[in-house]
Amino acid sequence: MATIAKNIVDTLEANGVQRVYGIPGDSLNGFTDALRTSGVEWVQVRHEEAAAFAAAGEAATTGRLAVCAGSCGPGNLHLINGLYDANRSRVPVLAIAAHIPTSEIGTTYFQETHPQELFRECSVYVEHVSSPSQMPRMMRIAMQTAIEKQGVAVLVVPGDIALMEAQDDAITVLRPSESRVIPSDAELQRAAHLLQGKVTILAGAGCEGAHDELVTIADHLAAPVVHALRGKEHVEWENPYDVGMTGLLGFASGYRAIEACDVLLMLGTDFPYPDFFPPKAKIVQVDVRGEQIGRRTPVDLGLVGTVRDTVQALLPLLNRTSELDHLEDSRQHYLKTREKLDDLATPVKKGRAQHPQFVARAIDEAAAEDAVFLPDVGSPVMWAARYLHMNGRRRLIGSFSHGSMANAVSQAIGVQAAHPGRQVVALSGDGGLTMMLGELITLVQEELPVKVVVFENSSLNFVELEMKAAGFVNWGTGLRNPDFAEVARAIGMHGARVERSEDLAPALEEAFAHDGPALVNVITERQEVTIPPSVKASQLKGFSLYALRTVMSGRGDEIVDLAKANLRQVL
Repeated sequence: MATIAKNIVDTLEANGVQRVYGIPGDSLNGFTDALRTSGVEWVQVRHEEAAAFAAAGEAATTGRLAVCAGSCGPGNLHLINGLYDANRSRVPVLAIAAHIPTSEIGTTYFQETHPQELFRECSVYVEHVSSPSQMPRMMRIAMQTAIEKQGVAVLVVPGDIALMEAQDDAITVLRPSESRVIPSDAELQRAAHLLQGKVTILAGAGCEGAHDELVTIADHLAAPVVHALRGKEHVEWENPYDVGMTGLLGFASGYRAIEACDVLLMLGTDFPYPDFFPPKAKIVQVDVRGEQIGRRTPVDLGLVGTVRDTVQALLPLLNRTSELDHLEDSRQHYLKTREKLDDLATPVKKGRAQHPQFVARAIDEAAAEDAVFLPDVGSPVMWAARYLHMNGRRRLIGSFSHGSMANAVSQAIGVQAAHPGRQVVALSGDGGLTMMLGELITLVQEELPVKVVVFENSSLNFVELEMKAAGFVNWGTGLRNPDFAEVARAIGMHGARVERSEDLAPALEEAFAHDGPALVNVITERQEVTIPPSVKASQLKGFSLYALRTVMSGRGDEIVDLAKANLRQVL
């Protein structure tokens, strides 16, 4: 008989798992030794948080189960943030959490909270293996749950049990189900009755695989399509009804199309911002998870079903709308908004830092047609949402639900490992990059040709924007950075630093063509201000207070720089 650890690895390999992300540790020794003689690759990162993010990135782009591992105590704790992200992004990840040997539980050194409690809030399934006989069943349940619930499953395995002889070396091979989920006929009839007048569609990540159905129902209803951030990659391409994004990072046309509608049709979105829902419109929500319906705003009708199947069933019941004013008004507003946004993506005079919009547009133009983009949480997400164009082949992956800093490079590790021939571009903030700076070394060690573009503004820039809007003087947000291009070169990457507009395109072209990991460090404008699609009176008051307090604290030069950086935004 093989060991428990060998049985775990054999089961993973039989189910198509090609790699495990993690850091070795004493309680993991049995598991990593079993990996050593298997066909499953061990991707060694520099921090377990990156291991969980990498697994999440792989799962998001492949749709298959991805695996990470942590050793007892701190190793398991380090996994948690990345696992939270995977669970909230609804991607299938299995975490192998090594635990202390059963004989040492309760000793002075190992007075720790049981891992089951640590992982319970960031997982859909957590189980602790307490005897060899439990292993095959628990392994099967963990994998099945992660796959079917599209979330995180954690298997806690004490180090000594991993080395014990397996009492049952049976290996289960799972096959994901392919189910159709459709509302009842009566519910579909009621939805068709409600979908009259000025309809706007709000489309989210649940529209993956339903692009043609989305365009068809928009055509039937003459409905402008607004996308949430996670819906961008599935919605905006080859879609004549798309009118942009809404939400805090969105822009005016998306906000207006929702505000002006009589009926809002929500398709596969858990859009979290109550202030951006229409105040008087009726709402029909379609989601495959019934518990999501009405979670963010009251709805007039909830339909439990997958977007593709539900729309296909609904289309024959709809009358084609002949009134086009709402759609045309929304489209014209979008074209004007889009033009204004593009006007902001301009080069600067010599001696000034680059506008981040200009950098994002340059990345969009230089990147491959099937590139995978991974923006860091903060201002890089904003520029990615507004200036990267999706085409049905490109992907946009990020910590869009959990909102964790330092996701970009860590997720890129998993994406690049799973897609060795594909261009992977991380849009990193200087704050996010330095939080997990060691993962640049992982790119070199694992020979992963990720392209990292750093938006260096020497600050936690999005935090500063939030402070300005709330009326606070920016404080505690400055970053004293090294030359990231020099850092990259020191660890074996291609590195370039860009300070002039005319140098940006050549630097990106060279980095993207480089056969290996590359970093382009672009000095960007710290004082760039982005206006949300709807500005509240409290935000205007807060910004005025910020300006007054900043001047009175002796930092009036900051207000002058702010005006210089954003003068072109005055329309």
